[in-house]
Amino acid sequence: MSRALLTLVQWLSPAFPTGAFAYSHGLEWAIAEGEVQDAAGVEQWVADILRFGSGRTDAILLAHALKGHDLEALSDLARALAPSAERLRETEEQGAAFAATTAALTGRALPPRPLPLAIGQAAAALGRPVTEVLELTLHAFAANLVSAAVRFVPLGQTEGQAILSRLHPLIEEIAREAAEAPIEAIGSAAVRGDLAAMRHETQQVRIFKT
Repeated sequence: MSRALLTLVQWLSPAFPTGAFAYSHGLEWAIAEGEVQDAAGVEQWVADILRFGSGRTDAILLAHALKGHDLEALSDLARALAPSAERLRETEEQGAAFAATTAALTGRALPPRPLPLAIGQAAAALGRPVTEVLELTLHAFAANLVSAAVRFVPLGQTEGQAILSRLHPLIEEIAREAAEAPIEAIGSAAVRGDLAAMRHETQQVRIFKT
């Protein structure tokens, strides 16, 4: 395994201090309301977010960042695409934490950006294939949502890992498509997920930030 790939795996690890464990991307509301109650429901919810929601959207943004496109314009677009205040907070807070830590490790000037662009501006220097970076980033995103479900549904650890394993073919498919997608292909149809994020903002009892 190359040093660059090891570095990327480190950056996308749950141990990397972005605070990802504190965000559920609206999933907490769906669980609390009984819309997601078991492993099958978790798998379907996460798959839909990956295929139709911010998983695919962020992957396209990340692909363009890795190809050297205008990071300022892409960052503005990422902020505009956030469907709720909590989603904007989620991508900006994690992105700022990611940029600050990678800057401290690499000595590079990496300003805070929404998360997919923060990853893109740091990872572009690693020289790894675009599809590979997208796969690992999507996997980290899906793993964090599954981890939230393991804690809150609750699910067993093995059951959670089985869900994640079954999502691998979808992650590969989305990464391949996003790597070649024009920026105009960005669009979201995960309406229920967006509504969940909005309703989570006023949820009285909650564990997660989003």
